[in-house]
Amino acid sequence: MSTPLTTAARATGAWADGDRTPLNDNERFKLEDDGLNVRQRIETIFSREGFGSIPVDDLRGRMRWWGLYTQRRPGIDGGQTAKLSADELDDSYFMLRIRSDGGALSEVQLRTIAGISTEFARDTADISDRQNIQLHWIRVEDVPEIWRRIEAVGLNSAQACGDVPRVILGSPVAGIDVHEIIDGTPAIQEILDRYLLSPEFSNLPRKFKTAVSGSPSLDVAHEANDVSFVGVVHPEHGPGFDVWVGGGLSTNPIFAQRLGAWVPIEDVPAVWAGVVGIFRDYGYRRLRNRARLKFLVSDWGAERFREVLETEYLGRRLLDGPAPVEDPERRRDHLGVHPQVDGRFWVGVAPIGGRVSGTTLTAVADLAARHGSGRIRLTAHQKLLVLDVPEAEVATLVAELDALGLPANPSEWRRGVLACTGIEFCKLALVETKARARSAVEELERRIPDLDAPVTIHVNGCPNSCARFQVADIGLKGLVMTGASGETVEGFQVHLGGALGGNARLARKTRALRVEADDLVDYVERVVTRFRTDQAPGESFAEWAHRADEEALR
Repeated sequence: MSTPLTTAARATGAWADGDRTPLNDNERFKLEDDGLNVRQRIETIFSREGFGSIPVDDLRGRMRWWGLYTQRRPGIDGGQTAKLSADELDDSYFMLRIRSDGGALSEVQLRTIAGISTEFARDTADISDRQNIQLHWIRVEDVPEIWRRIEAVGLNSAQACGDVPRVILGSPVAGIDVHEIIDGTPAIQEILDRYLLSPEFSNLPRKFKTAVSGSPSLDVAHEANDVSFVGVVHPEHGPGFDVWVGGGLSTNPIFAQRLGAWVPIEDVPAVWAGVVGIFRDYGYRRLRNRARLKFLVSDWGAERFREVLETEYLGRRLLDGPAPVEDPERRRDHLGVHPQVDGRFWVGVAPIGGRVSGTTLTAVADLAARHGSGRIRLTAHQKLLVLDVPEAEVATLVAELDALGLPANPSEWRRGVLACTGIEFCKLALVETKARARSAVEELERRIPDLDAPVTIHVNGCPNSCARFQVADIGLKGLVMTGASGETVEGFQVHLGGALGGNARLARKTRALRVEADDLVDYVERVVTRFRTDQAPGESFAEWAHRADEEALR
């Protein structure tokens, strides 16, 4: 290990300091019993004796290791979120997050999820920006049967939540994109085969997010992950991956840093394990709000992090390598009709804010089987792709998806919207998001139907940035505010000009720029109209928002 840390540094609770004494309740319950062990209790006790039989450390802690969160009790407004106890906020139902690493699903897998949605989850289903599908209204009594069904088709909910390595993002067009630098799928699968459900990494300081993509469109938000492997071509060794560490948004947004290291695909799992190992051993465990890898990387810097990775965890030096270069002509959401390397096509479609249903997913599975090979992909932008479509089937498939409310050629409004779960189900949320996103998109399509420049709108129900509001053109952070008549209303703090990719930057926060939720569409119409009037040739909304006078942004 590195030189012992100072006395002040020991207060972080890092295991590398030699003291594993728990410094908060989360560290206590993880030390008392590994979160992975709760599955047996769910199957043999809780599912038989019901919600009331679940002890609190399992209910609000360990059950997350198996993709289960309690959801918000209906009827509690955002003004009560910070005032009520967990007991008062908890409903007796769960959100279940089903893993789909790399966003990869087969027709049979999608149909199975859809069937669970309609039978056990009141027809709910949301595509998250982590390439998962989330279901709601799940009873603990039904969980063993749900697990049986998804595991029978090669799916699971293991480590979909909790202080563990979560689902691995991957390019949804891995292996089929004609522009792809390298297919990261084998590395993702090797990581899963070696480390999923491993006690080696089942107790991290907090969640750990991974991405592996060889797409030049930079389609996995690598700047916002704990570790990302981004496809590049080494001038001597060929295609491989550039390594980024320490990204994350939430209440303290920090972009990932490049290590400057090039890694061949066969070494990705070992380097991944080394990064996770550093987080496990050196990560800050005393305060939950400082327990993400981004804070350690920010304190250490990329140079020291790489040195510790190489000397203490890999036992060898990594090769230096080039930085990724974004292809500005390609949109990272992969919407529309695109040729594959094999002469077939993929079709990418846009549900609004990721909201679908079991009924819709059943229909998509039918179409994927009828017009393609049955392969489906989810994106890190809440979109859905149908792969392997023969040219003769494309037009019919596009029309049938459009009839489901899933357009392959959506408006820029529909294309650019992301929305987190919001107050409908989330116990942290302050405002409604999914329905708000839909109504805003539909009204903006009516008011400005000819918008021809990308304008992303990310709707977030609280400060935690599950919808990445700090990197949107128009980022909306939910809050409770005082309305014009003195009443308490839902509203948003507005962030403008965020971006990922070649021109990555955090959004601009203008002084006290807040908007009531009911006035949101009027505000967006006003600011986008000003952008279109004032836009320089080729200028993006984000570029304009960072140069515009503050008054123009109001």
